[in-house]
Formats: sequence, structure tokens, C-alpha cells
Amino acid sequence: MLVIKSRPLRNFIRVSVPFVIVPAIAVVGGLTFTEKRHIIYSMAVAVFALLVFSAGFEKKVTGSRRLVIAAVMTALAFAGRAIPFIKPVTALTIISGIYLGSETGFLVGSMTAVLSNFYAGQGPWTAFQMLAWGVIGFMAGVFAEPLKSKRWLLLTFGALSGIAYSFIMDIWTVLSYSQGFSLKLYLAALVTAVPYTLSYAVSNVLFLWLLFKPFGEKLERIRIKYGV
Repeated sequence: MLVIKSRPLRNFIRVSVPFVIVPAIAVVGGLTFTEKRHIIYSMAVAVFALLVFSAGFEKKVTGSRRLVIAAVMTALAFAGRAIPFIKPVTALTIISGIYLGSETGFLVGSMTAVLSNFYAGQGPWTAFQMLAWGVIGFMAGVFAEPLKSKRWLLLTFGALSGIAYSFIMDIWTVLSYSQGFSLKLYLAALVTAVPYTLSYAVSNVLFLWLLFKPFGEKLERIRIKYGV
């Protein structure tokens, strides 16, 4: 398990990877798509997700314990993606970020996308899904305390996460139709995707309402017991 001891370096990785490096990889992958290259971009995002995760702890034992819990949450989100119509992936990613930290939220979201797409179908969209779910999990960790204490804020965050997911994925939609970004085409894609966006928002609210308390209580006990 890689341990990054320099605090400035850890902070740099936490900011640059989710908001600069991974978006750049996703966009480049969308613009240079070939059948043989897309998996390379997805694996690159996966490596950087692990790097972000490593930046979230100072001691090897703490990171190893957190990795085990993150693997379990990823497996649950992976299984949840098989549910038709509405899926708990975003909700489980948000819960992971809130109780296990931003870095774990990013890892769970991004790894769920790439692993489940080995069954759902890999492509240049995978990197965008990894980015979308990863950033949602990361931001859940950033706002963990208010999200824990106020249910209405948690549900609002879930709804907004569904909208954000759609906004990010529609960037890929535009790139798949042209060799560059077109604002006009992007706005058209957003309008066309309104039914899907609403379904994302509603499913996030529903699953957060059902899962947040039972999962949160268990994760909180594990976090305290093992010092995660």
C-alpha cells in the first residue's frame, strides 16, 4: 500500500487529480476514441483514483483497512447497477464519501464504473462515468458534516448529483457526435436527456432515503472501531 507522507503533495493530488487530470483524460479519450484505446484511458483513470485514495491517509494500516471497506462498498454498488431502471450506485458512492472520506468516495465511484462496465459495456464513456461518480463521491466527503446532520440537505445533494451526472455524461454525448465541443449541441443534449436526468435525481433521493441510516450506522461503527 503506497503511503504519501508529504502533506503538500497529498493536498495537491486531492485537488489536481479529480478536477484537472481525470477530466483531461476523459476529454482526450473522447476526442481520440478508437476501439483499442478506450480501455487505456479507463485504466489510467483507475490508477489515478488509487493515487487519490492513497493521498487520504498517512499510515499504511489505516489505508489497508479503508481499502477493504471501500472494496465492499464498490462491490455493493457494482451489484446495485444490475437493478433495472433505478440504481443505487450514486447513493452508495455518496454514503462512502460521507463516512469514509472524499478520497474513498472518489475511488468507490470511479471503480464501480469501470468494473461494472466489463459487463455493461466498455467504451470512451467509461472514463466520463468514472469522472462523474468519482467527483460526486469526492464532494460528498467535502460536505460530510452538514450532509450527515440535515436530511433535507442530503436529499438535495442526491438530486443535484443526479443532475451533475447527466451534465458530465452529456459532454461525452457532444464529443461522440463531433470532433470538438459545441455549446449549441450540448444544450440540445441536456434538453433531450431531461427524462433520464429526472430519473437519476429521483433514484438518488429514494436510495439515500432508504439506505443512508442503516449503512451510515454500520460504517460509523466500523470507522470508530478500527480507527479508519
